[in-house]
Amino acid sequence: MTFKEKYGQTALIAGASEGMGAAYAFALAESGFDLVLIARRAAPLEATANQIIKQFGVGVTTVTCDLADADATEKIVKAIGDKPIDFLVYNAALSYIGPYVATNFITHGNIAQVNMVTQLAMVHYFGGKMVERGRGGVVIMASIAGFQGSGYLATYAATKAFNRVLAEGLWYEWKSKGVDVIACCAGATATPNYINTKPGKASALEPKPQLPEQVVKECLKKIGKTPSFISGTGNKWVSFLMQRIFSRMMAVKMISDGMVKMYRIKD
Repeated sequence: MTFKEKYGQTALIAGASEGMGAAYAFALAESGFDLVLIARRAAPLEATANQIIKQFGVGVTTVTCDLADADATEKIVKAIGDKPIDFLVYNAALSYIGPYVATNFITHGNIAQVNMVTQLAMVHYFGGKMVERGRGGVVIMASIAGFQGSGYLATYAATKAFNRVLAEGLWYEWKSKGVDVIACCAGATATPNYINTKPGKASALEPKPQLPEQVVKECLKKIGKTPSFISGTGNKWVSFLMQRIFSRMMAVKMISDGMVKMYRIKD
C-alpha cells in the first residue's frame, strides 16, 4: 500500500509558503496528494503552489490566512468548502527571541494563538472529520526546545511542549480509529526563518542544522509507528544527554546559556 493509498487524496499544510511547510508540500505532492496550502503571505505561497503544480501536476488550493486570527479555522473551512482533508500538517509557528518582558504581551498571545489555539481548532475540526471517516493522518510540528525550559525563548519552548503532549495523547485516542498522529520534534533546521535570525554557534555539542527535506522524510516514514520522535541523529544524542544524563537544572541552564551565546543577548 502506498502512502497515498493509506491516507487519502488531499493534504492540508498550515504554514506552507516556504521552509518546512513547503518541504512537506513537495513531498506529499510527489506522493500524489492534492494540496490545500495555508500561509499568511500571499506572494511566496502562490510561488510555492505554482512550482508544485508545474512539477507534479496535482491540484493545489491556496488560502491566505493569518493563523493568529481567532477565527482562522472558520475562514479556512469557508474557503475550501466541503473538500475532505485526509492528511493534516500543522507546521505554522511564531517565536520571539529575547527577554520575556522586553516585548509586549500581544506578542506572547499571538505565539500562543498560532502555536496552540489555532492548532487545537484545526486538529479538532479536520482530525475529527478523519475520525468520522475512519482514515487519516495528522503531523504536529513540535521541537526539541519543548523538552525543557529555555531562557529567552520561554513562550515558544512552552508551546512546543504543549504540541508534543497533545500529539501523543491523540495518537493513543485515534490509533484504533484509523487516524495516525505524530509529533515531529525537530531541532535547528535551515529554514529561511531560522537563517534570518542570524544564529551563532551555541556550543560544541550543537548539531548542524538539518535541511527541511531531511526532517520531512524522516517524519513521513515514522508516522503510524510512534507517537513522537526527535529528528536527526545529532538532535537525538543531545536530547539524550539533556534528559537522561544532566540534571533538569543543568539542562535548562545549558540550553539558556546557548541561547545567550547564539543570539548575543544582553539582558
